[in-house]
Amino acid sequence: MLALVLSAACRNGTRVTATQAALDSADQVLIGMTHYVTQEGILRARVQADTAYFYSGTQRAELRNVHVTFYDVTGRATSTLTSKEGTHHWRTGDMQARGTVVVIRDKDGGTMRTEVMDYNQSRNQVSSDKPFVFDAPERHAKGDGFTSDPEFKNITAKRPHGTGGQFILPNQ
Repeated sequence: MLALVLSAACRNGTRVTATQAALDSADQVLIGMTHYVTQEGILRARVQADTAYFYSGTQRAELRNVHVTFYDVTGRATSTLTSKEGTHHWRTGDMQARGTVVVIRDKDGGTMRTEVMDYNQSRNQVSSDKPFVFDAPERHAKGDGFTSDPEFKNITAKRPHGTGGQFILPNQ
């Protein structure tokens, strides 16, 4: 009889989703997390999140309401990323931002928008294989993916299209 009652309760109660199960299995949960990412003693990024779920086995943290500030080799802030969620692999320093990803360049307000963006710490490079829009003074670009430095000085786009800037075509 008890098994029948438990079975009925499970069918009629709140079902545990895969996301809930994954978050419930975290080794540590931090509220209001700040983490400094360095490379050879130089600050490269400051990662902040409302909530961080740490998993020791995979050495990663799942983050909610993410805010990342990127720094150049002199320690000067260059750009700021915000997203709904993300993953930080603390062994490599690599990160992925997901959900309404917006990066704003400090020097002129240039803005990159996409749904997913990866940061590779060893290369100090951001990239995405999802459509993006980049707006800066006198420049508007779109594409189906990109690779760039965190300051968006040198952007390599997949299937780009847009307006602005000067193009020098080679002589034929």
